[in-house]
Amino acid sequence: MARVFFFLVGFGLTVIGAIYIICYLNLMTIGYNFSEYVNFISRRLECYYMIIGLIIMILSLTLGGKKNELYI
Repeated sequence: MARVFFFLVGFGLTVIGAIYIICYLNLMTIGYNFSEYVNFISRRLECYYMIIGLIIMILSLTLGGKKNELYI
């Protein structure tokens, strides 16, 4: 049950981070080039939620539990 909880938390963080990254794409319309855009989102804390969420999801799927427990 804990693995499902951590998977859902990771999924939520990934969605939040992806929404911010997509919203910041509007900076491209006001004259930012791609390297400035990447530099900007790499300095924003809320964009790190996507990376943290992906790591939590991968860990919840790959780390084994009990011997008889089914993997998701």
